[in-house]
Amino acid sequence: MDRTRYDNEKKRLLNEHFFTSNDEYFNLIKGDVRNVLNDLELKFDMVFADPPYFLSNDGLTIKNGEITSVNKGDWDKSEGFDFINTFNKSWLSLVRDKMKDDATIWISGTMHNIFSLGQILTELDFKILNVITWEKTNPPPNFSCRFFTHSTEQIIWARKKAKVPHYFNYDLMKELNEDKQMKDVWRFPAIAPWEKSCGKHPTQKPLSVLVRLILASTKPNALILDPFTGSSTTGIAANLLNRRFVGIDKEDEYLTMSKNRKFEIENIETAKLYRSKIGGFSANNFLEKLLIEEQ
Repeated sequence: MDRTRYDNEKKRLLNEHFFTSNDEYFNLIKGDVRNVLNDLELKFDMVFADPPYFLSNDGLTIKNGEITSVNKGDWDKSEGFDFINTFNKSWLSLVRDKMKDDATIWISGTMHNIFSLGQILTELDFKILNVITWEKTNPPPNFSCRFFTHSTEQIIWARKKAKVPHYFNYDLMKELNEDKQMKDVWRFPAIAPWEKSCGKHPTQKPLSVLVRLILASTKPNALILDPFTGSSTTGIAANLLNRRFVGIDKEDEYLTMSKNRKFEIENIETAKLYRSKIGGFSANNFLEKLLIEEQ
C-alpha cells in the first residue's frame, strides 16, 4: 500500500475506532478480529498473534508464590476441539487475506492450541518456517507435582505463500548469537516489573521476545498487525523499533492499558531506557546503535 492510501486509512481508523497516536504509528481498534478485519483495507508486512490458549478451566496455579485460579476470562474458555479449530480457521483466514504476499506471521501458543494452529496453517496454504521454543528462565512451579513443570511456549513462524520469498534478517540474528546461526530455542524470562508500569495483562509477553521477532522479520517502517493485542506489547516493541502498528482487542480495559503504554514511550528518555533494558543483546546500547544504522 502506498503512503497516501495508508494515511487515508489511518484517518478512517481515527474516526471510527479506539485510538490513534499523534505520530500515527500506534493504532487501536475495539472489536472482534473476525468482524473488524472485513472492513480493514490495510495490508500488513508482519503479524504477531497471541490467540486464546483456552486454558480457563477452573483449575489452579501458583503466581508470585500464591495459589490462584487459571481463569483469565470468558474469551479463554474452550467449548471443545471443534470449537477451537473453527475459531482458529476463521481468524487465520481473515488475517491471511490482509497480509502482503511476502509477509510472515508469528503465532504464540502451548500444547493446548498449537497443534490446531499448525493444522489450520497448513490447510490455508501457509508455509511453516520454524517453531520457536521460548524457554522461560523463571516459570511458575508445578502446583500438582504430578508432571513436569511447564516452562516453554511455542511460537510458529510461517509465511503467506510457499513460493514467495520472505524477509529474514539472518545476519543480525547471527550477530546476536555470538556470530553463530541462531537456533530455534530462545531463553528469556517472563515479563519484568518495569513492563507492568501501566498494569498487567494475564497473558502479557515480554518485550524481549517481541523485539527479536520483529527485528528478525521486518524492515524499518514495516506495518505490523496484532489481532489479539491485549496490552499491546507488540505495538510497544514495534514503535520502539520504528515500525508501525495496528492492534485489535475487544476489551476496553486492555485497550486503555495499551494507550497508556504508548503515552509512556512518547517520552524520549523513557523509550531510551526501555530499549536499554530489553534482553537478548550484548550491550545496553546495542539496540540504540542498530536503530541509527537502520535509518
